[in-house]
Parts: sequence; C-alpha cells; structure tokens
Amino acid sequence: MTNLKAVADHLGLSVAAISRVLSGAPAARSIPKVTQDRIFAAAEMLNYRPNLFARSLRNRRSQTVGVIVPEVSEGYATLVLSGIEDALMQADYFYFLVSHHHREEMIARSEQLFRDRAVEGVIAVDTLLRDRWAIPTVTVSGHHEPKGVTNIVLNHRMAAELAIDHLGELGHRRVAFIKGQRFSSDTESRWRGIRHAMEKRGLTVVPKLVAQLVGDQPTHEPGYVATRALLSEGQTFTALFAFNDVSAIGAIKALREAGLHVPQDVSVVGFDDVQSAAFQNPALTTVRQPLRRMGMLAAQTVLEQIGTSELTVHAQQIIVEPELVVRESTCPPANVKR
Repeated sequence: MTNLKAVADHLGLSVAAISRVLSGAPAARSIPKVTQDRIFAAAEMLNYRPNLFARSLRNRRSQTVGVIVPEVSEGYATLVLSGIEDALMQADYFYFLVSHHHREEMIARSEQLFRDRAVEGVIAVDTLLRDRWAIPTVTVSGHHEPKGVTNIVLNHRMAAELAIDHLGELGHRRVAFIKGQRFSSDTESRWRGIRHAMEKRGLTVVPKLVAQLVGDQPTHEPGYVATRALLSEGQTFTALFAFNDVSAIGAIKALREAGLHVPQDVSVVGFDDVQSAAFQNPALTTVRQPLRRMGMLAAQTVLEQIGTSELTVHAQQIIVEPELVVRESTCPPANVKR
C-alpha cells in the first residue's frame, strides 16, 4: 500500500503538506487549491489509503461511535441505523453496535463495552438510559434523559392527530387501538397523543377496543395476537390504529382470518412507514416517522458534541415532525356514503 512519503516524493512536496490536505486539517487552507487538487489526484492514482489506526493513536481519537439498540430487524431500528451509518460515513467515522434485547444488565454493561473500544460518543436508540455517560451521548426516541443528553424525538401529539383526523374525516367512530409494549419509550407518549386527538375529535376511546403488544419479538406475531384479542371481545369497530407497521401487518392477517376485508370492513393505519409498507396487500396507510432522518440527526449531533467542553450546553430535545401517508388500507366505513 502506498504511504504518504511515496505521494510526497511523486509530487515533490513535503510529507507535512500532503498530510494536512488529505486529513482535512485547518492548516490546509493556506495551500493553493490547484496544489490540493494535485495532491488528491496523486493519492487516488497511487491508491493511497490513510492508516486510520495509526492516526487514532497519534490523535487519541478512535473515529468510532457506539450505537445501542433493542434489536435489529425490519422496521424501526433498521431505518434509524441507515441514517446513522450514512452520516458517520460522510464524516469518516465507524460505529460499534450493541443490541440489548431489553435486558437491563446488557444496557448497564454497554457503557464499559464502549469504553473498552474507546468510542468517542454514543447514540442510544429507543433505550432507557438512567444515568448520563461520561462521553457525548444522544438518544433517539428517549423520554427520560439525564441532564446533558440530547434527545431526537417525534412530535407524537401531531402524529396521533394525523391518524385520528384521517379516520374521523372518513367517517369512522368506532376505532380500535394496539398500544406498544410497556418497555417501548414511545408507548406512553403516543397513547397520550391518541387520547388527546380522540377527545379533540369528539370520539370516545372504548377500553375493550384497546389491546397491548406483549413480548419482545420484532415480528408480526404480537400484532396478530393483539388483534385476535380485540376480536374476541365481541365489540364492533370499523378502524384499527396500530402501534407500528409491523403490528399492523399482523393485524391484517388476523382480520382476514376472521372473515373481514381490509379496508372494506375494517380500515387499518400503521406507524413508521417501513420499507415494506407500500408493498403490502393492500398497501398500508401509515404515519411516517422520518426514522432515517432521525438517525442522521443523531449522528450529526453526537459528532458536533465530540471534542467540545464538558461545560458546553447542548439542546435537550430536537423535535421532528410526522407525515400521514394515505394508501389503500383505509376507506370510509360501509355505512357512510361519500
């Protein structure tokens, strides 16, 4: 592999000048652009690659961020991770990933795992942090952050209003709900938003039309089971608002097995807008949570905080807005003419 000296010898320039330009050091601004262009062209032609490990030893920088998530599967975490990955790659950073599967001891151990790997910052996704860690930390969808931790969070009240207003305008009055698991940081915030939106719309939340996801399986099964529980209550409903798209897909299967058609008999609304939502049959109406953008914001925020003084005050919260995506899984109820 070509080293810095070979590039310098090829151009007849000093190793120091080559290093400043290729590392993007502030001192490189004093080097004429035409010279910088020659340096980049020569580095590419000679196949020069920086030794990041050696650089990290010199600078005491690992160019690595720790990321902790509940699990990695289709849906929420995967989309957030894609945004984190893109933003870190643009900054020449890597990430070390830990999945805790909602095990408290694994969350507690993660701080030491990250320390051992000399990460410079941490992004915690849908993960409860009870204490502030000693390095820059940003959370995504957290709700009980220690002081000094920045949280990237969705406007859950608006998200609930988008879904409830859509169903209300279609003419739905009897709406069933699937709440998230008790351990999810979004569950209570979203449920408060739903109750507010229903009251604002003049609609009533019927307790027997509320089910809750159980278990930590990142599959369609919990949504399927929750919907079967709703159907077993014998209560009629013309619409169902699920906690996420994955549970909404499970709900549609349960409704079909009960002989009901979606959306003719029951309209279904999901949440998140995962990649497969548009390709379901019927295509899923959902509240889009900008998960990839939230991941990018988290990565950009933690990178901005790396290297700043511990006394620097950072934003406590960065709020992002949802969007309603209307597809084929919702329509007016059969008794409403439009």
